[in-house]
Amino acid sequence: MLLRLRVLILLALALAAPPARAFDTAASAAWVYDMTTDTVLMDKNADQPLPPASMSKLMTINMLFEALRDGRVTMDTEFAVSSNATAMEGSTMFLQESDRPTVNELIHGMIINSGNDACVVVAEGLAGTEEAFSAQMTERAKALGMTNSFFANASGWPDPDHRMSMRDLGILAHHLIKDFPEYYPIFAETEFNFKERAPANAHNRNPLLELGVGADGLKTGHTSEAGYGLVGSAKQGDRRVIFVITGLASSEARAEEAERIVGWAFRQFSEKTVAKAGTRVAEAEVHMGATDNVGLVPAEDIRLLVPALVQDNVTAEVVYNGPLLAPVVKGTPVAELIVHAPGLPDRRVPLVAEADVGTAGFTKRLSIAAQALYSRYIGSPAT
Repeated sequence: MLLRLRVLILLALALAAPPARAFDTAASAAWVYDMTTDTVLMDKNADQPLPPASMSKLMTINMLFEALRDGRVTMDTEFAVSSNATAMEGSTMFLQESDRPTVNELIHGMIINSGNDACVVVAEGLAGTEEAFSAQMTERAKALGMTNSFFANASGWPDPDHRMSMRDLGILAHHLIKDFPEYYPIFAETEFNFKERAPANAHNRNPLLELGVGADGLKTGHTSEAGYGLVGSAKQGDRRVIFVITGLASSEARAEEAERIVGWAFRQFSEKTVAKAGTRVAEAEVHMGATDNVGLVPAEDIRLLVPALVQDNVTAEVVYNGPLLAPVVKGTPVAELIVHAPGLPDRRVPLVAEADVGTAGFTKRLSIAAQALYSRYIGSPAT
């Protein structure tokens, strides 16, 4: 039987003030995520497949990072440049067919110059053709949990079939930050000028990198259909926030909205330790046990993100299938703490048994059985 126990450990976090208001973004779609506490702070049309423009270059970059991780290429591996690559319009790193750029140079060209030519070189170098590479990107995206992404090319060049959701872009950013710490710092670099050919296109377009707000990635995007967008991340103290926005009317509007979102995410939410590891949160009933109850404790400190301004309506409950059947082993997950905070999705945290509970002795088991029989046949109302 599913049992629910109301607990009060979180109420000390509440402040006598109105609840924090939701952020009203000008972006047509947005997703904001606190990576440190695994908390979604904003979701506006986040699962709608939209034209991602050059933000989808992050998937091409990811495919190259994975090739590096797997040992299929090194940072010094040289790739050939085809006529398909040099024919690319829009943002480029100004490659020529006689060039043999290294993986290191291509990564910088894709991140800083947003080079469409570099993306084609990578696609052809890894998969033979851009078409085959696009299919691999789509398949890999699904494996990463990106369920609303389909790639028609490697660069984000406008195509009616080339789509990504803002949540998918956020999932991809999380993957790049978490799984490739050795390469991620490249996203914070601001200048790259391949063979001194592109002084006008050598500056990273990310508007937050030089504002001192902790921004260190990831990628801008723009087409007439998509508008202006940005996949960004910033770290302040122990917290890291990932955000994705699209559909802004200008590069200036994108820069302003991105800065506003970063300020809101760090100033309107705070991380709190609500229960220490091993601290009893509640008790669960134990059937046929040497003791009738066992304490429920978190195995690790529970740190949660809560709105900085919130009334006394942050609540929590413990849920478990009970009563638990003896024996119960210390440290075994047996329950869940569910935290309800206004404006945020529920947070679910496992709770474990505080101690071992052995099976009851013969006398106690006999007494329990007798009580059950009495309750069933004698203590129940006549029918």
